[in-house]
Amino acid sequence: MDNNKIVNRVSVITIISNTVLAVIKFVAGFVANSKAMISDAIHTLSDIITTIIALIGVRLANRDDDDTHRYGHERFECIASILLAMLLFITGFEIGLSGIKTIMGGSYKELTTPGLLALVAAIISILGKELMFQYTIRAAKKIKSDALKADAWHHRSDAISSLGALIGIALSMVGFKIFDSIASIIIAILICKVAVDIFFDATDKLVDKSCDEKTVEEIKNVIKKENGVLGIDDIKTRIFGSKIYVDVEISADGNKTLKQTHLIAEKVHDKIEMKFPDVKHCMVHVNPYEGDKNEKK
Repeated sequence: MDNNKIVNRVSVITIISNTVLAVIKFVAGFVANSKAMISDAIHTLSDIITTIIALIGVRLANRDDDDTHRYGHERFECIASILLAMLLFITGFEIGLSGIKTIMGGSYKELTTPGLLALVAAIISILGKELMFQYTIRAAKKIKSDALKADAWHHRSDAISSLGALIGIALSMVGFKIFDSIASIIIAILICKVAVDIFFDATDKLVDKSCDEKTVEEIKNVIKKENGVLGIDDIKTRIFGSKIYVDVEISADGNKTLKQTHLIAEKVHDKIEMKFPDVKHCMVHVNPYEGDKNEKK
């Protein structure tokens, strides 16, 4: 199954699931007189928006190269991830701000006590959103999609939010109404932390960050084993969305013909792209071997 089909399937399932959950939460919130559950329902509706953004981002990223985008469209997914991170951060900030306002207000006696239906809805939400997180994160890892990964963490943030609502509702029902707001603030901090991590991961991929040292060393080891390669003069890697570009300068016997050195470069190129599926393109330049100056690094 290709990436677009996987994304379409995940998106349709999560949009339908979120719509059903939102309706359940709204009904439970109004019937059981729970502001926490109504707020949680609004949070769930925001997940539908983020899923649509993730879907658009991945579909744009998977478009073939064209005359005006010779290096592809992978960075559209980074842009989608940044938008999702911003929405996630805003969601967390609003949850935290609401909790702080309630605590600072100090009028706990005026707060209403939610009914049992709100508690049941919170449990259903936690289970449903955690299942959505697991389903989406597996798909994200399978197709190496940052936008889907960000969307998955939005589902997890909603599960955490519902957990906070559950704790707050339960404690409110036994008389400790302030704990609803304390739980909201803790949840908000966790959600904002996830948003910041997603944001910086996406921006790293927008500014051509190099691969980690382990990956670079693995690429070097593959190159060194190729017949005719006498040294590695330089190697550069850059992360381009979900793909990797490699530029390497190798040294070979200067007495070989152009065809012979070209064949060595071609073998290095093919081996790197075969051994490392995330490498979209490997550019190989050949220099004449000059002894210690070109020693294999």
